Amino acid sequence: MVGSDRNDKILSDTMRSSRTTGSMATKTCALISLGCPKNLVDSEKMLGDLVKEGWTITSDATHADVVLVNTCGFIEPARQESLGVIREQLARKKAGEIGAVIVGGCLAERNREDLLTEVPGVDHIVGVHGREEIARVVDQAHLTRKLRQAVLTKEQRTLFRPAPVKAQSDMGRFRATPKHYAYLKISEGCDRLCTFCAIPSMRGKHVSKPIEEILAEARELAADGVRELLLVAQDSTYYGIDIYGEPRLDKLLEELQSVEGICWIRLHYAYPAYITDSLLNTFSQGVTKGKLLPYLDMPLQHISDRVLKRMLRKVDKQAIENLVVRLREAIPGLVLRSTFLVGFPGETEAEFQELVEFIQRAKFERLGVFPYSVEETTPSFKLDGLLPEEVKKQRADHIMAIQQQIAFGWAKAQYGKEIDLIVDGPDSDAPGWYTARSHADAPTIDPVVRLKAKGLFAGDFVRARINGSDGYDLLARHMVAPLALKAGSR
Repeated sequence: MVGSDRNDKILSDTMRSSRTTGSMATKTCALISLGCPKNLVDSEKMLGDLVKEGWTITSDATHADVVLVNTCGFIEPARQESLGVIREQLARKKAGEIGAVIVGGCLAERNREDLLTEVPGVDHIVGVHGREEIARVVDQAHLTRKLRQAVLTKEQRTLFRPAPVKAQSDMGRFRATPKHYAYLKISEGCDRLCTFCAIPSMRGKHVSKPIEEILAEARELAADGVRELLLVAQDSTYYGIDIYGEPRLDKLLEELQSVEGICWIRLHYAYPAYITDSLLNTFSQGVTKGKLLPYLDMPLQHISDRVLKRMLRKVDKQAIENLVVRLREAIPGLVLRSTFLVGFPGETEAEFQELVEFIQRAKFERLGVFPYSVEETTPSFKLDGLLPEEVKKQRADHIMAIQQQIAFGWAKAQYGKEIDLIVDGPDSDAPGWYTARSHADAPTIDPVVRLKAKGLFAGDFVRARINGSDGYDLLARHMVAPLALKAGSR
């Protein structure tokens, strides 16, 4: 998906240390997770498997026996970031600060053996679908370094597996997010053929987890202290069609609301197709009951019919505009987040202006925009009309300038309102203040609410009055004692 949000490189701020017993020598592994929340779930699952095999997880990537870099390979800037992080770790390895360096994730899957040519010092490369075997790979890399064995062959240093025909379980994760929220991946892969996207080639065909498995995972997360679930997938509204013969996101949302301990459920990566009347009705009822947040992340990419057709989005302008109206009518106060792609091959000035006018009309509360990235392995690479980089950047900057005014206007409209917040923790830059989020704010990608308060803890739900804003962020004052955790708190 264009517009994948990015996680912190080193999971040092939130990762809870793991310790093992019964071993004379402690084996330590640090993980650096890059890319989207779906990749972060994979990182957490691999960490959980390593803990089961006796590894100690450390947030210090400068003195670990093994450093695992879980990469992003979606677009060129992400690949360059991943390569930069890998090279940083290889420099530490050369200096004797760390032991082995293992690379996993989407860049590994996309570049495969060629990655060993780009970063030859890497000890092992594991594709996306090899994550279930990560403990064996880490053990092997550690033992090889410890015994100072000869360099392994290319075949011995790579592990790639075919995409699974059934969704893999994410139970037993060692979480890197704060204790009170977690990402829950409901499906993997994508059946869409968007011409700008390489995700299907890296992640495989769409496969959904059965509802009962998702519920079991949600209960496990709730037992671990999670109060906010963020549902993620490559295409969340397509959920269930492969195993049930029809989309079942509505049924899944109904069932998830019954999980005790979970207070907020936030939906991400909704493709504009398959948002049925049944799903809208379930969403609306869930918002009224209080557990489903009036927040929807729905990447739209463009509004021009010709551009959408060249993107193979299989949705047109009229359908998108009608859907936005339906969503706002069905869910009062809905916060819509979307991402758009500008500078797609052949995008004319008139088509760009058409997108600008749509964004001005729709007034998305949250929005990201990205200039088109030339990707040789995607169908769009063969399209004519490639635009200069400066034009793409100018168009992206223009939209973000417009969106800034929309977002600032929305923030001012919140002044004086009393809302429920979830506390993420003390504001390290401002004593007496806390960082919190409302229903409008997903972690890491959206603004925050800066809360004036005392005696609060991460995961507390509080009532607050909005009394100002600082750029995109809201300012608020705590009104009462922390709210009791209960179903439907918002």
